[in-house]
Amino acid sequence: MKKLILTDLDHTLLKTDGTISERTLDVLKRCREKGCTFAIATARYWIGAERYIELLKPDYEITTDGTLIHSGDECIYSCCFTAEETNGIVAALLEAAPGTEVTVAQGKTVYWNSRHIAESEKLHKAVYREYDKPLNEGGSKIVAELSSEKTARRIAEKFGCKLQCYRGENWYGFLPKGAGKTAAITALAEKCGIALYDTIAFGDDRNDMEMLELCGTGVAVANAVDEVLDIADEVTESNDEDGVALWLEREILG
Repeated sequence: MKKLILTDLDHTLLKTDGTISERTLDVLKRCREKGCTFAIATARYWIGAERYIELLKPDYEITTDGTLIHSGDECIYSCCFTAEETNGIVAALLEAAPGTEVTVAQGKTVYWNSRHIAESEKLHKAVYREYDKPLNEGGSKIVAELSSEKTARRIAEKFGCKLQCYRGENWYGFLPKGAGKTAAITALAEKCGIALYDTIAFGDDRNDMEMLELCGTGVAVANAVDEVLDIADEVTESNDEDGVALWLEREILG
């Protein structure tokens, strides 16, 4: 069975407490034994997804909002700003919100001007940086905490980049134009020799909508935001009910 299974992590594959059930791990293992290719597709930076990657052992890891794809230690896809664009966006963010926290991903490395790196569940492996000197290389994703979406959109428009908003957060992600989960999935499907109509995607948030619309079958978990529920081909049980695993049991293993 030549299928490509893609799933978001937070609020989709992961339970609300951040765990993955044994049932989900078993179902994914059996899907792969049946010939399916399995990939995560997450907004998290690679270092923020690392512990789940070690647990799930996916064939591919789409991370950093679709700007990076890894297979083990190999980076097979990358989409980046130039160094000039990266430094310009960082400067604009700090000017709009002096003292705000800003993260910049360069591959698996993440720079962050926070004094609380060690306390972060997702980014305790980040590298501290003040941004008082320009970065020498471009970043694949820049994230900042801002007081309003209007400010974020103004900066995104100024630099011609893609803006990502996240569920229940005032953090905003800035990606190179044309980047995102759909571009990464298209590249991955081509590499795997799998047609897009044979891809299955699971998600819950607005930044998953394009992914669900692109793939042959787009499945929302029941706890997804209304916009995702409206465009999904199918709706499965919630993340806390192992919705991804239940759908795969019914449709792939059943």
